[in-house]
Amino acid sequence: MKRSVMVLLVVVVLLLIIVGRFMGSYNGLVNKQTEVHTAFAEVDNQLQRRSDLIPNLVETVKGFAAQEQEVFGRIADARAQMAGARTPQDKIAAGQSMDSALGRLLVVIENYPQLRSSENFARLQDELSGTENRLSVARTRYNEKVGDFNALIRRFPTNIFSNMLGFKAEPFYPVSTEAKQTPKVDFGGLRPAPAPATAVPQAAKP
Repeated sequence: MKRSVMVLLVVVVLLLIIVGRFMGSYNGLVNKQTEVHTAFAEVDNQLQRRSDLIPNLVETVKGFAAQEQEVFGRIADARAQMAGARTPQDKIAAGQSMDSALGRLLVVIENYPQLRSSENFARLQDELSGTENRLSVARTRYNEKVGDFNALIRRFPTNIFSNMLGFKAEPFYPVSTEAKQTPKVDFGGLRPAPAPATAVPQAAKP
């Protein structure tokens, strides 16, 4: 009788350990996945902000380079792709398409120095540059969280529970090859040149 009780106690203790380990692993996975989703929400905000800024920038550029229809068409397609994106994978792909299209637009802008005299363009360039910087920071933070989560679901023994519970690897947001080759969003060279200082006439000597 005593032996049966001891066996039962051992089984109960083992079950409690397994359940405790299971709950700990599950909660850890949920927390890490939540961090990934929170980080991507900031990426998504900056992608949407950039997408909202692009039309005004394009309209300003069209005033000086209306013939660049292919570039404008690429940007329109990229914005449509972003508008239809629902999953992180789709939004990342749309963001990369916009990286490429925006890079082509910057090349066009460099060929029209008269844009430097447009106050509207100067304002938009500042807003876009700020958005690109925030997007870069958000993308880096998101990729760090994805790296932590993806490593966790592959690590033993958490990988046993992650497979059972259906946790899957989250997608990274890499910088596209074309985006790496295109000019950085920095319009400093297109700003109006400062007006030359006016020489102050010296008083004539008596």
